[in-house]
Amino acid sequence: MGAMNVKKLLLVMNPYAGTRQGVRYLADIIGIFNRADYEVLAYMTSGQGDAQKIALEKAHSADLVVCAGGDGTFNETVSGILLSGADVPMGYIPCGSTNDFAASLHLPTNILKAAESIVKGKPEAYDMGLFGRRHFSYVASFGAFTKASYATPQNVKNALGHMAYILSGISELSQIRKTHVRIELEDRVIEDDFIFGAVSNSTSVGGILTLDPKQVDMRDGKFELLLVRAPKNLAEVGECIQALQSKKYNCAMITFLSTEKMTVFADPTMNWTLDGEREDGHERVEIRNLHHAIRLMKKE
Repeated sequence: MGAMNVKKLLLVMNPYAGTRQGVRYLADIIGIFNRADYEVLAYMTSGQGDAQKIALEKAHSADLVVCAGGDGTFNETVSGILLSGADVPMGYIPCGSTNDFAASLHLPTNILKAAESIVKGKPEAYDMGLFGRRHFSYVASFGAFTKASYATPQNVKNALGHMAYILSGISELSQIRKTHVRIELEDRVIEDDFIFGAVSNSTSVGGILTLDPKQVDMRDGKFELLLVRAPKNLAEVGECIQALQSKKYNCAMITFLSTEKMTVFADPTMNWTLDGEREDGHERVEIRNLHHAIRLMKKE
């Protein structure tokens, strides 16, 4: 290893992610980076906020920042890099229980293959989201399943299907938990009672809904907004179930559109979920797409 060619790599790992296999392969991961002439500075996170703090403080002195963990750790690492202002590419070794963002990007699920693809890859620019002051990488959602999604991410795999299932079991409308939301877009205002809403930048929302990759481009400077209206009568409940099951995302019950930014007005007690992590409610929040905010190492 020629001393002249050594590059610095900051590895931010969540040792508790998923089945803890990241830690099991730590020596192998570092070995892959060493052989590619990277000197590795490895940090283990021990709680929420750690990954962001490490990336914020250390990203400037690295040639490459690699996150090993789940979507929550990835979100924090990206946030730290963006807040630091460092123009540094990053890599992602997905080892959490839900790796929706990684799935959307077609990153290898095998940990060592993911490390290999980082050193053999090229940086590609991707969009990120800004929710008020907080960053998110693939989804900000509210409504029916948000509470469940941060309590048990792996059990929300089929939330929209699950929503259809719950709706089919209701006998009266009072059983549906709905929330009144006003959304101001560049060209229109949408205001109604909703049971679910998601602002997403990926082809898989919370493992829930797989959007058509032809409709979703994670580098186009736009988000996909999906809203499910609260049914006003039992006939509409049936329509809603049918739309969810047939994946018809533009019907009377469901709104699906692309936008660069929006302002959302809602009850401040309505919580959100950002990349699987809880976010407190806001009376008014601006959500915007940060076009090509990160450069992610990807193998062709």
